[in-house]
Amino acid sequence: MQPSACDVAERFCLVMSIHMDQSFFKRVLEIAMIALGVDVGGTFTDLVLADLDQRKVTIHKTPSTPSNPALGFVNGVKAICALAGIEPHQIDSVFHGTTVGTNAMLTHGGAVTGMITNDGFRDVLHIGRHQRPQHYSIMQDLPWQSRPLIRRRFRKTVAGRLDASGAELVPLDEDAVAAMARELGESGVESILVGFLFSYVNPAHERRAAQIVRDILPDVFVTTSAEVSPQFREFERFTTGAMSAFIGPKVRRYISELQDELHALGVTGAFRIMTSSGGLATPEMIAERPATTLLSGLVAGVRGGAWVGEHAGTNRLITLDIGGTSADIGIIRDGRLSEADARSASIAGFPVMLPMIDIHTIGAGGGSIAYLDRGHAFRVGPESAGADPGPAAYGKGGTLPTVTDANLVLGRLAATNFLGGQMTLDAAASTRVIAKLAAELGRTPDETAEGALTVLNSNMANAIRSRTVQKGIDPRDFTLCGFGGAGPLHAAEVAGMLGVRQVLIPPHPGITSAIGLLTADLEYHALRTAFAVKGALDTGRLQGLFNDMETELSGILSKDGVPVARTRMMRQGDLRYVGQGYELKIDFPAGEITEAALEKVWAAFHDRHRAEYGHAFEASPIEIVTVKVRGIGEVEKLGEPSAYTGADQPREIGRGRCVFRVGDVLRTCDTPYLDRTSLPVGLELHGPAILLQTDTTTVVPPGWSYSADRFGNVRMMRDDV
Repeated sequence: MQPSACDVAERFCLVMSIHMDQSFFKRVLEIAMIALGVDVGGTFTDLVLADLDQRKVTIHKTPSTPSNPALGFVNGVKAICALAGIEPHQIDSVFHGTTVGTNAMLTHGGAVTGMITNDGFRDVLHIGRHQRPQHYSIMQDLPWQSRPLIRRRFRKTVAGRLDASGAELVPLDEDAVAAMARELGESGVESILVGFLFSYVNPAHERRAAQIVRDILPDVFVTTSAEVSPQFREFERFTTGAMSAFIGPKVRRYISELQDELHALGVTGAFRIMTSSGGLATPEMIAERPATTLLSGLVAGVRGGAWVGEHAGTNRLITLDIGGTSADIGIIRDGRLSEADARSASIAGFPVMLPMIDIHTIGAGGGSIAYLDRGHAFRVGPESAGADPGPAAYGKGGTLPTVTDANLVLGRLAATNFLGGQMTLDAAASTRVIAKLAAELGRTPDETAEGALTVLNSNMANAIRSRTVQKGIDPRDFTLCGFGGAGPLHAAEVAGMLGVRQVLIPPHPGITSAIGLLTADLEYHALRTAFAVKGALDTGRLQGLFNDMETELSGILSKDGVPVARTRMMRQGDLRYVGQGYELKIDFPAGEITEAALEKVWAAFHDRHRAEYGHAFEASPIEIVTVKVRGIGEVEKLGEPSAYTGADQPREIGRGRCVFRVGDVLRTCDTPYLDRTSLPVGLELHGPAILLQTDTTTVVPPGWSYSADRFGNVRMMRDDV
């Protein structure tokens, strides 16, 4: 009898609870001796516990609890402490990646939200801009109109007006603010955004209105647009503020409950949450600015990939994190995580103006369903079979052909060695659903299964092109790092479609995101509007703006207990040619802002514009729109991985029939199934091969060589290079 969903989850937790007597990492923390990274995903919660004193690392997976994510988190902490043989109170630091805010946006499950704004500007959130996300569609969905974050009846207006310089034109009508607050409170709103014109220059009206609302409605979450995103462009600023208000109560409640649960367990160490910019923040900061967590869980994976690449000797990576329903793509250039473009950054279709890592997500995963659409075109995803009933291979009643079924039919999954042998896949069920689809297509089951993988891989390759080729980046100059439960299954073939020569698979792909949490520093951001044009700017004013922001961030980091010696400030600016409607981020030098220093900034902007768009206008004046500072508080984190030894010879678990596309034909290969942990260090082997381990399966197609490096990464290289 096939195991139930709960049985599968429990067995997966069991086999993924890896307790290493030899340290997986040479150095973890110097001050905090025991650190815990917890990444809460939709299906599983991943945990990594690093203990420096005992030189151990414990890895654990436990089922997530979507109805109450804190429950799965706490269950995981209890379990991993028991596995490691420690008590929860011995944990010194907890680092967390969460999808609570992300899911609230994706499911439109946020708070009932109200807004107070200027007279005459009630519908800014509805009108948006004249830009059309889909240029040629007459049926396109504009989410701010079809599913608004703040319904029109909850958007109230009051008298009060500033001009573009921040000077007061009309005093704020405080009595009207109080009346609107009472009206919204009586309507049952749980959260309120205060958003006024030109508050990015002068936030006085917003601050005063917010204080009035808080005094009248102390139990309601209140935020202002200038607190969230003090930048010009009122639609984007108001929308970003609306997101913060929409998810604020849920995120704040989750963080508060989580802290209470941790304290009840006896965990009193530092608690930090990953933000969308790739840094860590305190719970207090997250409670004030919940929108900073919108990409929290996804960013942790990219950070983990960057850490793997750093120690593998490459700082140019494309990360491909594939799970059951989606694939997340990140770009790492010269060791830096690529930041989202302000013109295209969005969550659930809503524009967002916050510091964010550029992550692109598509519906492509192991559960993606293959089908014929109404036009008889062959498609794969974004619909997914999910965890229940899941793919037919799971034996839980699934009747639709999925990517997992296709991989099993082609021999790329070992039916009797799934999850380290703890689960047997139903090969007959997979063959049955693939054969049914093949009959509709008029193809053989092998052709249909391989076609499904080709379609899926093409979708992922196209998504990567949108983040590389379309931005002037050549993916062939990068290494593709595949992780997640399904990343190693598809990484080599996706790389081949892109012309990428090298693929890197981490030692434990399934917990890469949790590892990423232990590689980050504290990070906060500040920005000021500058509107300064080359040739007519005041360097003293510019210097003052940077100094003010650095002082502000230094104070926050000092409050967090970061010594001055471990504090770094990184300057940036949003620049454009005068008259342009978009900006590019350019680094600014530290120290005194001089004309000579600015000349390097202008040159960097021309170079970046040329790289991004293929041309530059070197005779045109440049405008600094916004200046920014990123404050970094360095914390002790994961150091170099420990040495991997492997075995003298790879251990063959079995052999099987595997089907691959070689050129224009399908080739059936007698393929070895190898224990990944037995690969000798540095021994070059040649595909095809299937590498088995507990949390994933790695596919090495024909035409690829592979070897294990000294840290246990699997490196794949195209043989024609």
